[in-house]
Amino acid sequence: MTTELAWVISANMGLGHQRATYPLRDIAYRGVHLFGESFIKYPNERRLWTFFRKSYEFISRTKDVPIIGPPLYSFLEKLQNISPYYPFRDRSRPSFQVKSLYSMIKRGMGHGFGAELNSKKIPVVTSFYAAAIAAEELTDLPVYCIICDTDINRVWVAKDPKKSRIIYFAPCGRAARRLKQYGVPDERILLTGFPLPQENIGPGMCVLSHDLIERLVLLDPSHRFRNIHGEGVKYYLKCGEALEKVPTRPITITYAVGGAGAQTEIAGDIISNLAPWIREGSVCLNLVAGVRKKVYDYFINMLKKAGIDDAKGVNLIFDYEANEYFRKFNSILHTTDLLWTKPSELTFYCGLGIPIIMAPSIGPHEVANRRWLQEIGAGIPQNEPKYCWEWINDYLADGKLARAAWDGFLYGRRMGTYKILEVLTTGTMKIETSPVKR
Repeated sequence: MTTELAWVISANMGLGHQRATYPLRDIAYRGVHLFGESFIKYPNERRLWTFFRKSYEFISRTKDVPIIGPPLYSFLEKLQNISPYYPFRDRSRPSFQVKSLYSMIKRGMGHGFGAELNSKKIPVVTSFYAAAIAAEELTDLPVYCIICDTDINRVWVAKDPKKSRIIYFAPCGRAARRLKQYGVPDERILLTGFPLPQENIGPGMCVLSHDLIERLVLLDPSHRFRNIHGEGVKYYLKCGEALEKVPTRPITITYAVGGAGAQTEIAGDIISNLAPWIREGSVCLNLVAGVRKKVYDYFINMLKKAGIDDAKGVNLIFDYEANEYFRKFNSILHTTDLLWTKPSELTFYCGLGIPIIMAPSIGPHEVANRRWLQEIGAGIPQNEPKYCWEWINDYLADGKLARAAWDGFLYGRRMGTYKILEVLTTGTMKIETSPVKR
């Protein structure tokens, strides 16, 4: 689809917001724009935004820095704090962060952005709360906001949620219920799922089915998973005997560093431990540096130390440009058998039937994502990285990884992009009950 259906607005805050809008690039009017960077009218807007973004990234990476790291990180956590989920009660009263955001908009933040949006009367779709609220305040356009985590801070919702016109695309039931706590009426909450890349799903889910069948076989060498769940897999994926064909490729592990460059050091232990099996060809390793050259350089140095910098079974995923990085990342997911990462927005990629090995959480939203992954059975906490091949082998032997892949497929949602497109083209969304169609 190439019809320009909407203004699509993201933000350069790590990679989560941009990953959420990447699948919508083909319907974006004049491409995907970045709040705080596109359509700047006043120099002060750019200065404020740059300071805010770089401060966020700096604090995200300083948790383990002696002396100054813990207090800075604690400060960020307080700003991002998410209220306890239970007891379930009305939390619609605007927080300090909400009032501050409205004050900044009143003083001029986003005014150039609003003026540009008003030049074309089409809906606004954004993955960033500030852009959604600014668009509502500064334009008369329909506004849709993509929620990027399983739970969110009150700042995502307008000051007066009942009078607001922002419609939310929720990735999961927990996020939808949190929006209700914040006072958003049911009719403005659409449980779409997170927008996953169409190239990893395919027409009629043909691409996803092929990739998942191959993955389940590789993750279940002892047949423990298939002995129990094989008939269910065949029923939902219509795969028949394909579930018994052993692929010729080795197990592939993908380790993805966060957009802010956090947890790079874990890769060092992974590389060191897996090096012998990479050399003999029984393991492939994808190292995802995102758009950070320093992370890429660190990976190169660690691979050289391990003597596998030129090994056939190692791939480095990096690009200076975010969209090209997303393209490369989505390509290697076809043969990724387990995704090792912190529980960021990549949490929702479990919906593709990829088990998540969860690195430590950074921030309250990732704590919530981690809890959700464990609740649906799609995420497994990392054990000691320096012994990773030992515990991964144990998980392979008992079918634990295959079970996590299948639970992610059944209980995660993968059709978010299609559902968002359905809303934009028809004004409504069909509610699906089949786990395959959600």
